[in-house]
Amino acid sequence: MRTSSVTAGQAPEFNWENPYLLLTPGPLSTSPTVRAVMLRDWCTWDDEYNLGIVTPIRDGLVRLASASQPQLFTSVLMQGSGTFSVEAMIGSTVPQDGKLLVLANGEYGNRLGRIAATLKIPHLIHDTGELAAPDLGKLEASLAGDPAITHVVCVHNETTTGMLNPIKEIAAIVKGRGRTLLLDSMSAFGGIPMDMAELKIDFLVSSANKCIQGVPGFGFVIARRDELMKCQGRARSLSLDLYDQWQGMEKGHGKWRYTSPTHVVRAFAQAMQELEAEGGVAARYKRYSENQRRLLNGMESLGFRCVLPRELHSPIITGFHSPQHPDYSFAKFYQELKSRGFVIYPGKVTNIDSFRIGTIGHVFPEDIDRLIKAVQASMYWV
Repeated sequence: MRTSSVTAGQAPEFNWENPYLLLTPGPLSTSPTVRAVMLRDWCTWDDEYNLGIVTPIRDGLVRLASASQPQLFTSVLMQGSGTFSVEAMIGSTVPQDGKLLVLANGEYGNRLGRIAATLKIPHLIHDTGELAAPDLGKLEASLAGDPAITHVVCVHNETTTGMLNPIKEIAAIVKGRGRTLLLDSMSAFGGIPMDMAELKIDFLVSSANKCIQGVPGFGFVIARRDELMKCQGRARSLSLDLYDQWQGMEKGHGKWRYTSPTHVVRAFAQAMQELEAEGGVAARYKRYSENQRRLLNGMESLGFRCVLPRELHSPIITGFHSPQHPDYSFAKFYQELKSRGFVIYPGKVTNIDSFRIGTIGHVFPEDIDRLIKAVQASMYWV
């Protein structure tokens, strides 16, 4: 018989207070109420869970994706990190005789290409480098000159640098050429206003632990119903079969094919309620934008330089050049900030020594003001 030092029914001693804010593109800092709802258990077969929690989430995601024509879309929830859902989208939508064009300008765009290669999907990669937006002229020329290309995929907000890609212009070119458009909106959906119907986006993928401010554990794909109907039998994976997962949720009224991450799903339902209470995506975008504005102004006042010009920024995450000082190290700077209540991200840009600071999550302008003071206090090399 197993024994435990914890008395039955008694929680172990633990510091439930967050010791720091996560200034990252996700996982990110969540509200106390989002965390609190995970303290009870749920049955995956029960209508209280499937009809009471899962189904409203699916319906709510569709309304967030398109206020103008929500009836055109449906949503599918998928276990795992956001990359699982990206792979489900790519592997389930491109037919065996199809070809995928990948627009890459950072690590996450390149990951789309690696997924296609691993799944043995014929593909072409337009890599414009980490400091430039996708080449729209090259995109137009490729679609005009290669009729074998059936699908195009790109990243909405490339968090390698924090670049917000020109989705409206990309969508106009892709749909103008009659191709299917897949959008990795992992770090933008729920935090940047958009309408899938107006942009004519066919599939969009994001994750629970991004701008909707839930916790990690599942992702989701929002799809045009007529396009998703074409995907039967296309999947290159059993567990990542987007069409079958959708059919299971439709016929089972919210039932997942395989074990559902119940606590994470319940937290996401709470996060969606809090998004609505805040005023929706427009209000959240306003808060994130103000966070980032204060971050830029404060960091630049301390002598830090941005990796990207301001016109390419998003309110999600911002890259900064590391100080050119012999005593500087990111590891020490990170620990100094962490000791003062803030966690930041290392850089990802090739050949540029940098770091990144996120401005999304349960983070507010006054938190950014405190961060700037903490950064100044942490500049041990000055």
